Amino acid sequence: MTEKRPVLVATEADDVTADMVITELNQLDVPVVRFNPADIGTDLTVSARFGTCPTPVVGHVRTPSRTASLADVRAVYWRRPVWPTFPVLGEHDAAFAAAQVRYGLGGSLYALEGPTWVNHPLRVAEADYKPAQLATAQRLGLTVPATLVSNDPDDARTFISSHDRVIYKTLRWTPYQRDGVSLTGWTETVAPEEIDDSVRVAPHLFQAVVDKVADIRILVVGWQIFAVRIRSGLLDWRKDYSALSYEVVDLPGEFEKALMAFLNHYGLASGSFDFAEDRKGDLWWLELNPNGQWGWLEPHTGLKMAAAFAALLAGEN
Repeated sequence: MTEKRPVLVATEADDVTADMVITELNQLDVPVVRFNPADIGTDLTVSARFGTCPTPVVGHVRTPSRTASLADVRAVYWRRPVWPTFPVLGEHDAAFAAAQVRYGLGGSLYALEGPTWVNHPLRVAEADYKPAQLATAQRLGLTVPATLVSNDPDDARTFISSHDRVIYKTLRWTPYQRDGVSLTGWTETVAPEEIDDSVRVAPHLFQAVVDKVADIRILVVGWQIFAVRIRSGLLDWRKDYSALSYEVVDLPGEFEKALMAFLNHYGLASGSFDFAEDRKGDLWWLELNPNGQWGWLEPHTGLKMAAAFAALLAGEN
């Protein structure tokens, strides 16, 4: 009997969302090789050969319990892997070793053309720029709030003064600590008098506030679309998950086509979209997270999101 082709799952050690997908893959009798790049060494080895075989790349990825031939991989679920930092090495040695892992392990996997990627890291990197997302969304006919990206304090004050309410939000989430305390960049309102010359240090994203009644989180997995209305009364609903209520909603066909076109534009197989719903029921673009969280929504809605990921990875979606 021919051995079934495996799915590679690259993620951190404690990832409940990945566990959900792996459970569904087990139900489909699809073998899984799970690994974390941070485990490189005795707990993770990669070996790839180029230029000496009929196919462009051959080799394997091996963990203490599983081995996957690179030629046989059917799909890669690039969930939330952690790259090694090598704290036992000196600063420059650690930086050198970390780069070799990223471009050696990562590059060998990126060289594979056969597997389905959910999502390919290079495509995720391209899609992860919010200003580019805003322009792409508008080109596809989605409604985008007035937005300014600038490090000019005068431009920022003028923009904020020209709208009833304006928020500031980060252009990209980044681990951040102050005095040893981890901080999160919540979406917050900002006033003109709060803008000072420190804005010149880096571009900031300012956006007119949508007079919303709810947020809409939309998960697209292959050709399956799951849309959930999230009610909270909060400007940033992530601040208090206990205050949230959920409702499954249907989306207009043309709207769904625009979402699919957005993912196709960036070569993504999946993505989590965020929209604000105003009092007229219109949806306003906020952002795409190519690798957004969705696991907490499944038990609240009954939507078969993990099964959709498993089907996509198994080649059934």
